[in-house]
Amino acid sequence: MEKPDSAMRLVEAALFASDKPMSISDLRAHLGERIDVATALELLAGDYAGRGIELVERGGRWHFQTAPDLAHILRLEREEPRKLSRAGVETLAIIAYHEPVSRAEIEAIRGVQISKGTLDVLMEAGWVRPAGRRETPGRPLIYATTPGFLAHFGLSSRRDLPGIDDLRAAGLLDPVDMAFDALELESDGDNA
Repeated sequence: MEKPDSAMRLVEAALFASDKPMSISDLRAHLGERIDVATALELLAGDYAGRGIELVERGGRWHFQTAPDLAHILRLEREEPRKLSRAGVETLAIIAYHEPVSRAEIEAIRGVQISKGTLDVLMEAGWVRPAGRRETPGRPLIYATTPGFLAHFGLSSRRDLPGIDDLRAAGLLDPVDMAFDALELESDGDNA
């Protein structure tokens, strides 16, 4: 048998290096039968009691964890801001304003094909969901927004989405698009 100090060090190292909790049999298989794993675990748990990290057993498996009284200090509320691509923003807007809508309809409105990844990103964000199939030849999948979309953008329903006048007043429309709209209005006035 290994001395308690060296057995403790071996068990400690094995648990520390493991990416998942380990059972006594896992530790024995990893360290060998000559290690008194159960005793080493008891001694280590005693040594770590009251410290910043503790050795704990959950469901027959052992692992190190942050002391419960310190967990709130170390918990990071970290949001990873991920910028949505222009294609993603356009696709989301089309789905929100025209739902339920198929991929072909999205592409027709945008004037370009969308990659599968664009819809995947929107679904992963929890803003878009498959909403069934259109009753047309080929039965294409159609997409709609989710309650998560409404919550994220602070909307109680889709009726709260801003209209074209609201977007124009907020300066959120592309100036090039606004110039084209103005030209169309002028040419319509000339034809009247």
